[in-house]
Amino acid sequence: MPLTPAARPTILVVDDTPENLVLLGELLRPHYHVRVANSGERALRAVQTPPYPDLILLDVMMPGMDGYAVMTQLHAHAQTQDIPVIFVTALDAQDDEEHGLKLGAVDYVTKPIRPAILLARISTHLALKQARDVLQDRNGALEREVTRRVAENELVKEASLHALALLAEARDNETGNHLHRTQRYVETLAHHLATQPRDAAELTPNRIRMIGHAAPLHDIGKVGIPDHILLKPGKLTAEEYEQMKLHPCIGADAIEHAMARAAQEHAFADVTEARESALAFLEIARQISRHHHERWDGTGYPDRLHGENIPLPARLMALADVFDALSCRRVYKPAFPAEEVDRIILEGRGTHFDPLIIDAYLALREEFRAIALRYADAPPTH
Repeated sequence: MPLTPAARPTILVVDDTPENLVLLGELLRPHYHVRVANSGERALRAVQTPPYPDLILLDVMMPGMDGYAVMTQLHAHAQTQDIPVIFVTALDAQDDEEHGLKLGAVDYVTKPIRPAILLARISTHLALKQARDVLQDRNGALEREVTRRVAENELVKEASLHALALLAEARDNETGNHLHRTQRYVETLAHHLATQPRDAAELTPNRIRMIGHAAPLHDIGKVGIPDHILLKPGKLTAEEYEQMKLHPCIGADAIEHAMARAAQEHAFADVTEARESALAFLEIARQISRHHHERWDGTGYPDRLHGENIPLPARLMALADVFDALSCRRVYKPAFPAEEVDRIILEGRGTHFDPLIIDAYLALREEFRAIALRYADAPPTH
């Protein structure tokens, strides 16, 4: 069935000789929509206006801008670089043909034209272009679907992790806003430290993203602390405090079991990159859970690590957790004034906290307070 005029491909014929334009036009019009240009400059203008050509027949020997120069310009612009070009020329030297093909032409036809050969080559290259276009559209659709599913999986993972962390916080009379606040504090500190020499190599954008996602899991081990200790309104006894101090290990052990199971279940699966990413995330979560109560001077718990032996994600979490505890109301205390919060945190420089993280905090105090305001807890109803 012949194509309707609207469905016919468009051929742009470029030649400085009027007789050649007439000859090629008469040959092609029964099969294609034909546009013509009698110079290289006009050809470049023609490709910028509809109907855009599906293929170009390009003469090589033209005054002013020759076909090679036109080809170079076509390939220099994204809008035109994929249009198939067939050189049509009286030149028949092998070097001329090689030069044209190296510039990106799909074919090279010598004059005098043999109509059947030219029509066959045009048909072949239009079919190839159509196939490439279909494949490109399918690849684009596939990429969009992959992007959508990755984003969907990330959303589900983040929501699941947040829900899991909320279970621990809810038992401790905390709120979801505590998780939001500490997550944002950690991310803010990490982005700042990523610009500093000491931590720039470790704090890549992907690692910062994983640290932020892992931050809400810092107190997940509290699910293993008995209610009579976790919910006690008054001061804990020494024995109760020792039990409370087990929550970093409980959380870290749970995450370690998850890591071991993930590594075992996917050991022979063709998901190496995904598995490594998941294990890297879980390792950050384990570090935060186990070590966010360590202190820079080595007097923290559970492992009495000191200085840079404490993993950086845990050092970030330590500052974020303490700032939130000081600056927000708790059932056992009111929120401290900003000046008092600063005083306590600065006193911990080099003892409780990494000095460079305190320096980052000093540069980010206004951002911290903006986060605290944005995710403020609702006032008590009684």
